Amino acid sequence: MQTITRIMSFLKEILRRRTFGIISHPDAGKTTLTEKLLLFGGAIQEAGAVKNNKIKKGATSDFMEIERQRGISVATSVLAFNYKNKKINILDTPGHKDFAEDTFRTLTAVDSVIVVIDVAKGVEEQTEKLVSVCRMRKIPIIVFINKLDREGKDAFDLMDEVEKKLGLHVTPLSFPIGMGYDFQGIYNIWEKNINLFSGDSRKNIEDTIAISDLMSPELGKLIGEKPATKLREELELIEEVYPPFNKEEYLEGNLQPVFFGSALNNFGVRELLDCFVEIAPTPRPKESDTRLVMPEEEKLSGFVFKIHANMDPKHRDRLAFIKIVSGTFERNKPYMHVRLNKSLKFSSPNAFFAEKKEIVDISYPGDIVGLHDTGNFKIGDTLTEGEIMNFRGIPSFSPEHFRYINNADPMKAKQLEKGVDQLMDEGVAQLFTLEMNNRKVIGTVGALQYEVIQYRLEHEYGAKCTYENFPVHKACWVKPDDAKNEEFREFKRVKQKFLAHDKYNQLVFLADSDFTIQMTQSKYPSVKLFFTSEFE
Repeated sequence: MQTITRIMSFLKEILRRRTFGIISHPDAGKTTLTEKLLLFGGAIQEAGAVKNNKIKKGATSDFMEIERQRGISVATSVLAFNYKNKKINILDTPGHKDFAEDTFRTLTAVDSVIVVIDVAKGVEEQTEKLVSVCRMRKIPIIVFINKLDREGKDAFDLMDEVEKKLGLHVTPLSFPIGMGYDFQGIYNIWEKNINLFSGDSRKNIEDTIAISDLMSPELGKLIGEKPATKLREELELIEEVYPPFNKEEYLEGNLQPVFFGSALNNFGVRELLDCFVEIAPTPRPKESDTRLVMPEEEKLSGFVFKIHANMDPKHRDRLAFIKIVSGTFERNKPYMHVRLNKSLKFSSPNAFFAEKKEIVDISYPGDIVGLHDTGNFKIGDTLTEGEIMNFRGIPSFSPEHFRYINNADPMKAKQLEKGVDQLMDEGVAQLFTLEMNNRKVIGTVGALQYEVIQYRLEHEYGAKCTYENFPVHKACWVKPDDAKNEEFREFKRVKQKFLAHDKYNQLVFLADSDFTIQMTQSKYPSVKLFFTSEFE
């Protein structure tokens, strides 16, 4: 009987979980939306906590000092709260393109996504890239069109743009009444009610008025006759043009609901959240290199999708973030680190409620657990209860910028080495060691990362570095058909100056142009070149 009760309670916990990522272009209002969601969940008491340093008690999803200074999120934060008896895990991702790799990795750990779009700017380039990754992985997407209190594009034009540029198939579940100066509120198609906009962001929750019959004269009294007529016409058009919402289609990644609102004014956010907890997927199965793993399985499995050093500058701690795929993660229970073939126990696994870290005794599929790490983990590592398998799809991408890194303070060589080592483990950038002279080269997706590395080395490790340009176009991971054959030996001899090893000692060819890559591939057909570090 006890076993049945335990299984029932385990399944109930899985069904309560909703783990999602918020993605957008910088400045579309992603961090503000995250904060307002936390406000509804009671995880923070005061709006403005993310950007306002005076409010220390609030949640902040921008952990690091450099993020506070520049107002951009450079590392993914994990935040959790309870709402309507659901446990919601948010992964707030960097919007800045220079940190796209962190976002791509985070997308391996989410079960669904909310895409935030600025009403004035519409769909921007970075959003296109991230959404294409979601579409490739068939991740369910909800679109939130933000900043409606500002002048912006027409709602229908925006939805057309979302469909064309992002390749989505949308259906609106809420719709704006006016926009910018004329913005009066939102008609909630999902719940059939109206939410009037007061423009007072201090109000935590706006009042809604149920309106089941749009033809009733009540609508005109609420918003005026002209806007009421326009709203009736627009809703009629929506019914003709857009498909009705279908939950199965949404969960399969074929239909994307759209909500409108103003996160800064905490408007339209409740509609989004109420619908999200009803329709968003519970933890999804995940493919490993041996089989498909189901969340309901009894035995634990999970993978590391992020490593963060020095979350608390007072303590030199490193946290490995693990997404639990199946089973339960229990404190002080031994688990197998598959890559190292080693059993590890964790005495203080952390969960995150806003900025507070709490030690948890048990976590369930869908949850994100932070494990204190002394250097055992790298991104992509798998934990199990003994089964040998690895979760796929967490590669390193070829960097686009390359620079030599030099030590600017010979007295601090050890600190520099340790700092670089730990930052590379986090996936901030990639380190390549040249075969010829052992010089270290740092490769990044965006130039801004060099600033972040320099800043963090100085402030977290007390080490100083300088950079020198290194003219490389792409890093190609090398895999010969036969490491002993003459062709591979010749390739190594001719290309010696451009060969390096990555952090995991894999051979990498640093090519100076696309032309060089093409020539190399035709000259040495048995030497395969790859643009990501994960290949079969």
